[in-house]
Amino acid sequence: MTISVSPEQPETFDAGGATFRVLDDGSSTSGRIGVIECRLVPGWTGPPQHVHREHDETFFVLAGAVRFTSGTDSLLASPGQIVTAPIGDPHTFANADDHAPAGLLCTFNPQRYIDYFRELSQLAPGPDGRLDPAEVLAVMARYATEPYRPQP
Repeated sequence: MTISVSPEQPETFDAGGATFRVLDDGSSTSGRIGVIECRLVPGWTGPPQHVHREHDETFFVLAGAVRFTSGTDSLLASPGQIVTAPIGDPHTFANADDHAPAGLLCTFNPQRYIDYFRELSQLAPGPDGRLDPAEVLAVMARYATEPYRPQP
């Protein structure tokens, strides 16, 4: 039996108003799954709605209120709820509270998408603290992720 324990000092980085802690980088599962903790500042608007072509994503809400959107449908998730975005399902998420932070535990299968967040942390935020949507979309494209525009 092999047991893997998260490091005492996990890799941590900020990107566009969110803080990410890599709890499992996938090395113990040959990249089959990765786990990060994500902290969202109050009012964080999230990434543009998008579709993953090569990985599934699962979100477990730890704290606060997180709004998930898929196409034109919206769901407000609270602590203890899980939201899954399988390959091909459009989605985005945001902190639904303008006054309190929110927290998520996120899994990626396979783990490769963790590198997307690492790349985001290298982008320079604008004067408002937000990342340029065009730059975010360019990084997404490198990870088989494309923007989604709901049809009216």
